[in-house]
Amino acid sequence: MRRSRTVSTGRGRGPAGPAARAALMGVGADVTGPGARTGLGGAPTVQELRAGDVFTTLDTSPRGLPAARARTRLDRYGANELPRPGRTRVWRQLAAQFTDLFAIVLLVASAITFVAYGLGQPRDVGTLQLAFAILGVVVLNAAIGFAQEYSAERTAESLQAMVPHTCRVLRDGERLELPARELVPGDVVWVEAGDAVSADCRVVEAHELSVDNAPLTGESNAVGRTAEPVSSGPALEARNCLFMGTEVVAGAGRAVVFATGARTEFGKIYRLAAAAPPQKTPLQRQVASMARRVAGAALAIGALLFAVRLPTGESVVSSFVFALGVMVALVPEGLPATLSVSLAIGVRRMARRHALVKRLLAVEALGSTTVICTDKTGTLTQAEMTVTRVWADGVLHAVSGVGYAPVGEVDDPAPVRELLRVAGLCCDARLVPPTGPGHWKVLGDTTEGALLVAAAKAGVDLAAAEAAAPRVTEFPFDSDRKLMTTVHRDGAGHHACVKGAPSELLARCTAVAWKGERRPLTEETRAAVVAAGDDLASQGLRVLAAARREVGGPRPAREEAESGLTLLGLVGMLDPPRPEVTDAVGACRRAGVRIVMVTGDHPLTAEAVARRVGIVLGPDPVVVTGARLDALDGDALDALLAEPSELLLCRVSPEHKMRVVTAFQRRGEVVAVTGDGANDAPALKHGDIGVAMGASGTDVAREAASMVLLDDSFASIATAVRLGRTVYQNIRKFLVYLFSHNIGELVPILAATFTGFPLVPISAVQILAIDLGSDVLPALALGAEPPEPDVMDRPPRSRREPLFSAAVVGRILFLGGIQALGVCAVFFWHIHSAGIPFDDFTKDDPVYREAITMVQAGIVVSQFFNAQAVRTDRESVLKAGLLSNPALLGAGFAGIGFMAAISYVPLLQGVFNTAPLAAGDWAVLTGLGVLPLLADEARKGWLRRHRRVALRPRAAREEVNR
Repeated sequence: MRRSRTVSTGRGRGPAGPAARAALMGVGADVTGPGARTGLGGAPTVQELRAGDVFTTLDTSPRGLPAARARTRLDRYGANELPRPGRTRVWRQLAAQFTDLFAIVLLVASAITFVAYGLGQPRDVGTLQLAFAILGVVVLNAAIGFAQEYSAERTAESLQAMVPHTCRVLRDGERLELPARELVPGDVVWVEAGDAVSADCRVVEAHELSVDNAPLTGESNAVGRTAEPVSSGPALEARNCLFMGTEVVAGAGRAVVFATGARTEFGKIYRLAAAAPPQKTPLQRQVASMARRVAGAALAIGALLFAVRLPTGESVVSSFVFALGVMVALVPEGLPATLSVSLAIGVRRMARRHALVKRLLAVEALGSTTVICTDKTGTLTQAEMTVTRVWADGVLHAVSGVGYAPVGEVDDPAPVRELLRVAGLCCDARLVPPTGPGHWKVLGDTTEGALLVAAAKAGVDLAAAEAAAPRVTEFPFDSDRKLMTTVHRDGAGHHACVKGAPSELLARCTAVAWKGERRPLTEETRAAVVAAGDDLASQGLRVLAAARREVGGPRPAREEAESGLTLLGLVGMLDPPRPEVTDAVGACRRAGVRIVMVTGDHPLTAEAVARRVGIVLGPDPVVVTGARLDALDGDALDALLAEPSELLLCRVSPEHKMRVVTAFQRRGEVVAVTGDGANDAPALKHGDIGVAMGASGTDVAREAASMVLLDDSFASIATAVRLGRTVYQNIRKFLVYLFSHNIGELVPILAATFTGFPLVPISAVQILAIDLGSDVLPALALGAEPPEPDVMDRPPRSRREPLFSAAVVGRILFLGGIQALGVCAVFFWHIHSAGIPFDDFTKDDPVYREAITMVQAGIVVSQFFNAQAVRTDRESVLKAGLLSNPALLGAGFAGIGFMAAISYVPLLQGVFNTAPLAAGDWAVLTGLGVLPLLADEARKGWLRRHRRVALRPRAAREEVNR
């Protein structure tokens, strides 16, 4: 949650003329423009006007608008709601699923299969069936993608849901409750504690009025409001304005609406969120690149072999069918379905850990995350102010417990009871216990709520104290005095209770309460108080001081009530970090993920929280404010982000956050963005993956994000990164598994071409049967492999690292090559043993049918052992456990069973042109099939030994250093 700014340009004060009135109300201007708060021609802005002049400028009165004029303005300016974005039609969303490059590759494969059926003489029904099967895979992939993404982009509708439904309005002097959508500029509204603000308004009457601007600014402090004019400046810093989407936490007041709908500060955030295009994940980009390469390779090799085979005397049709077999052999038809289901498995695993993933591909993006830009309030912290230290009598007292539940204690309560009693009496907030399962809440200012809880922990009965010393008058807090004072009747006399900023209050004190006595405030004591306050502030605590004095009557002058005070002590409070965050941050550090805090809070507070949770470990983190970011150009910002130092971004706006995210992405980083406020929505959409809080987050943040943490725990992010990395590893495993058998299918076809054998060793129909019938289930089982033990001890992969890295391609060639040699051997051995010249073989020859059956069965059996080989990268499969993935074993046996049916069932023999195999054939195929597993085990053993040797010098150096 960050600060959103609209800079006013007007200067000066006094009544506004027609030009200013037109500017403030948007007359003659675009309703989405900044005219509602920016003076034209030097006219004053709404925040600079005196309360009485606001009515004149906005062409209204203290009695409110006449009903007729309100209707006219509603017609002119439109309803007080955010414009709904144009919804992509359902058929377009569904059609977009078929434009993915890999979907196009499959569609081309299906079309080629249809062509093969049309050109075949006689026509093969099995070819037609498999052509429809490929189409079915494409449709299934499209359905899965459409279902996952259909509801992911409703950000604008969520913004609408955050706007309150009704508000209290003055029309023709009559107080009404109207739908918030009917508000217009010039309406006079009443607000009080607990109300949500329905539009941007200028305060004209305030009674201890304060608001929580956290949804817009990211600062959880209650901010006092005044009806007095303020100087021109950033709109959100105007203390006499209320903004749509914020909440009144204390007091009451009247305000005049000056901006509605899209012209509000909330509307500005809506436009930023709506304009953000959805970001493609690294996996999306790499799958698209892989699809292009596979398609290009298939077409190029098929065309080359067609050109080579045609001059040999083969007919055009037979040469084309031969080329078709090659092309089909290179296309892994089951990959998209396998990819989607593997990602869905990751989604289900994350859901069990309270992380709801809305887009399948976002699962993998988490695993490749290199930078997390995290919010502070509500994400790293509990969004509950808590008193942790109380200084009295020169001694610092610890307070246990966190949150608003009055559970905990003060280590020595007696010396601090009077301090907390006075501070508690000088509060307007109240604690609300849970009505059922839930948490204690504060109605009013959260800082005051923390004081009430601390008083209860010290054994102070504030209800009895208020009954014994009822409040008779008060002087509300304002940002100039930085004090709040209440006056209470105490028996026959009266006393004032004062709390506020230590520096302001200390200047008004002449004495100090010390061990139950009132002593003069000497310079030595004053220095001790200042040192204690500075020490608390250096710990990132928000520090308040409390004091009291006797006054002459129930209505003393403010100067009397706030002078000659007796200082009671200091109170230090903080928004406590979530207890599980530290371990999660440590896990991200070990995984090589950089964490950057991006907050709207004060730099000292941000640094203190960052140190507590482990984001900052070194002595000198780089702290950058929004003002400094504004002064940095693109190159300077890139240089700042390139530094390896710990980085905190404070006092930043949504635009700043988006700019930082974009700059990280420009450097090749994969950026995860966390947030819970409406103003976080633009950055959540711009990030590679947006992570929103589910319990405390706003609707718009949840809708803009790719993942929602149902428990609001940052620890779930670390878990999600671990699962995301596992998903990516598993994707690579089944890529090796699927593409290695493509080598086993392609090499026999090429060998037949160059040896002059007139027929293909494996037909296109058989290849499709392997791809869709035998390999899909084992590939899905590989996608469900559990995380490897060291997955979070590895650095994140680079955004530029291809899915088909050198290691992956090398392993495909290694395993596929062994498999190809085996099936080539059994094919040509079977053909050669028949003693029939090559030119005499026909498709119906029993020997040929047995030979191609052995090729298909050889690939299926090899894939059974190949699946076990690819389960681990370095560790032996025996250590992982042959039975630790029973689904994989079951899927492998199912594939072999399907192959047996193709070999022995007469109906399938007719479809695939196969023949029954003897028991000895299966024994030979099993012996050849186990070779890839044995060879890969030998490779892993060599890698483990090599790694141990490489680590010995480093271990020796570490021992010497110790």
